[in-house]
Amino acid sequence: MKTNTRWILAVAAAAALAPAAPAQEPADTFELAELVVTATRVPVRREATAASVTVITGGELRARGVRTVADALRALPGVSVAQTGSAGGLTSLFLRGGESDYVQVLIDGVPVNQPGGAFDFADLTTDNIERIEVVRGPTSVLYGSDAVTGVVQILTRNGRGRPRLALAARGGVGDRVGPLVSPEDERSASFGFGADLAGGSERLGYSLSLSRFRTDGAYAFNNQYDNTSASARVRVLPDTRTDAALSLRYTDSEFHFPTDASGRPVDHNQMQLGEALTLALEAGRHLTEALEAKVLVSLHRLEQVQDDQPDETGDGSYRGESALERRGIDVRANVHATPGAIVTAGVELERQEGESASLSRSTFGDFAAATDVERENLGVYLQALAQVAGRVSLVAGVRRDHNGAFGDFETVRAGASVRLIPGARLRLAGGTAFKEPTFAENYGSGFGDVGNPDLRPEESWSVEAGIEQELAGGRLMLEASYFRQRFQNLIQFTFAAPEGEPNYRNVAEARADGLELAARAGLPASITASLQYTYLDTEATDPGFDSGPDAYFVQGRRLLRRPTHSFGASLSGPLTARGTWGLGVDRAGERDDLDFKPDFTVERVRLPGYTLVSAAAEYELLRRAAGAGLTATLRIENLLDEAYEEIRNFRARARAVVLGARMTVAF
Repeated sequence: MKTNTRWILAVAAAAALAPAAPAQEPADTFELAELVVTATRVPVRREATAASVTVITGGELRARGVRTVADALRALPGVSVAQTGSAGGLTSLFLRGGESDYVQVLIDGVPVNQPGGAFDFADLTTDNIERIEVVRGPTSVLYGSDAVTGVVQILTRNGRGRPRLALAARGGVGDRVGPLVSPEDERSASFGFGADLAGGSERLGYSLSLSRFRTDGAYAFNNQYDNTSASARVRVLPDTRTDAALSLRYTDSEFHFPTDASGRPVDHNQMQLGEALTLALEAGRHLTEALEAKVLVSLHRLEQVQDDQPDETGDGSYRGESALERRGIDVRANVHATPGAIVTAGVELERQEGESASLSRSTFGDFAAATDVERENLGVYLQALAQVAGRVSLVAGVRRDHNGAFGDFETVRAGASVRLIPGARLRLAGGTAFKEPTFAENYGSGFGDVGNPDLRPEESWSVEAGIEQELAGGRLMLEASYFRQRFQNLIQFTFAAPEGEPNYRNVAEARADGLELAARAGLPASITASLQYTYLDTEATDPGFDSGPDAYFVQGRRLLRRPTHSFGASLSGPLTARGTWGLGVDRAGERDDLDFKPDFTVERVRLPGYTLVSAAAEYELLRRAAGAGLTATLRIENLLDEAYEEIRNFRARARAVVLGARMTVAF
């Protein structure tokens, strides 16, 4: 299909979903005064933060029909997502040009990254989410390792009001990608259902959620994906000075994938099983009017099994099992020194453990490996927030970590938010951050893979300036941010190490500079429009061990899988008086990537840009008091059936149409 035809279809889809509302109806307005917690670990008005913060509400996610957190984040400024093909495939997030392990991911304050920063977004769904807060910029002062280019925090829904039970089901069909076995394999089916219960009073709130999703996948064989997710949160306020909350999130997944490392669909029985459990217990008490104490006890455990037994292709076999666990406690005090100043002092202790065992069989012989490692980290941090004359907000912080592997490391951060004129503010911020080595980099002991216990953390420094302007009585918001980042002591692997010597060293350096532009407008007929554009300039400034034109780091070349230009736009509004509609367009420009050939050679290639169009609608078929009723839902992904790759040789998901229904009962 030609490009012009695709854009005509996108415009036609928007027109077909547009509401018939009077043009003179007042437009929406936007409030800078919403409270955010991730940027400072205390609730503050967004306009008082020096960091660049974006908030996605659970209501927005449900209205758009978005199933995964990765898809919810795609359209945000500074964000790039790369997935290995179909649903369930490894999904990485790049923020402001940093490495994919430079973003700390939190669920109700609990870090869910693997030790060393990696996080796979493939299995993280949007079930039972109150809001997602995305902070761009170095945040290690508050969160320690991994928060190099930012933090993504998922906050579970707080139940309130009359108890409500929501039952939902949806099913759809999608186009296949890759080679087909027969004409009957041109379509892929998916099905999902969920149940939510939430409610509460002033003293007690609760929310529970259970969902299951299954799809045949994008390829014609061995590409099924199953996801079962459960989430719960209970919050108790026994008196006016005390609160406590217990949160849980559990995911069980099964992913079958036919592709090898070069992206060829050749394996009929390769699969991966995963289980993830996250627990958070947080309690706080106002000891005096000026002193508040908070404690967070956290647990995250990830278990995975990779299994590939011999099949008709005559390949060998592999089975690997791993378990990673992070347990922590964070104790902090918030001192309200003056009506406009808060000092936060905290101590965080975390223990990380990792176990793995694998057995590989091939014509070259059998190879078995096993690891059992652990390390601890103690972090102490101090942050001061202050407001001056109601127009200037200042923040400064410092942190010192003592790690069982790399010893001591210090980070700092400072920023200011200045209200220039009514509706306009200037932001200035800067700081340092770090990412600890992975277990393999510290303790690896496999064949040709010797860890280095003397590694230093990867580190960065960053500065940014931003401006926000509110116009037309709050109906239009404009934002612009410019940032400069330098990444140093990057850890690399080399085969050239002498026998018995470590294969990992701190050798490489890189930079990432960029500009983020965003606008949001309330239009007539209660339509909301948003636009975002990101310009990203990345470069490997010291390739370290890498050499040659097809290496991961190439001197003077841009970093892999991060587009120079990206663009996003959305429209949403009412569908008569009983529904809503939405349309989204996301554009990712050209990116560099590596093409891993079947003959084990590698070539650096340029991936073409792509444009994704999505549409969603909801309509109340039956409405009762207190929000009860029956709602029909529609979501179309990749509306124009764009053929594209986010990772070389892994065809991304094709067009899919999903229909559903949601019934809500109020008690």
